[in-house]
Amino acid sequence: MMEELAKFLYEVGLLKRMRRSGWWVAGIRDPESVAEHTFRTAILGYILARLEGADPLKTAMICLIHDLPEARIGDLHRVNDRYLDSREAQKRAWGDQLQSLPEKVADALKDLYELWDDQNSLEAKIARDADLLECFIQALEYRAQGCSSLEKWIEKTGATLKTETARSIARACQNQDPKTWWHDLDPP
Repeated sequence: MMEELAKFLYEVGLLKRMRRSGWWVAGIRDPESVAEHTFRTAILGYILARLEGADPLKTAMICLIHDLPEARIGDLHRVNDRYLDSREAQKRAWGDQLQSLPEKVADALKDLYELWDDQNSLEAKIARDADLLECFIQALEYRAQGCSSLEKWIEKTGATLKTETARSIARACQNQDPKTWWHDLDPP
């Protein structure tokens, strides 16, 4: 049992090295990893859930596991969806990933992923907003670094946010230069 968990944890570790492929389409040479995206998504999910009155820990956990199938199928971007059924591929990969895990672990992870996939709970909807908002913020950061091809993407993504809290954070991020967050800090 522990050997299978070890294999799963090594597989999850692939996400630290796997680059987010959609950013290559936008012209980013060295995009963030899936794990880097997931980290800020989970923090955003926790914050959004806390502010929206949902379960912040459940939301953060949904955020943490939502991209785990990408360890098997890679990070598929929107252009891929034109040719592949990425949702079905993710479900198949996820089922395979869970097969050898201890039952109580597999069942809990399966339940969280089903929440994400079904989008019926408040926590899942907030997790989706967190996922999109993280991409939105990352796009603003890449734009601040000189990538000029992201305007349409930023506009479309901001418009898909469902919760008022996520939309408010997006507006605040658009009005803040990503490179100046530290300017008001007093030196020690």
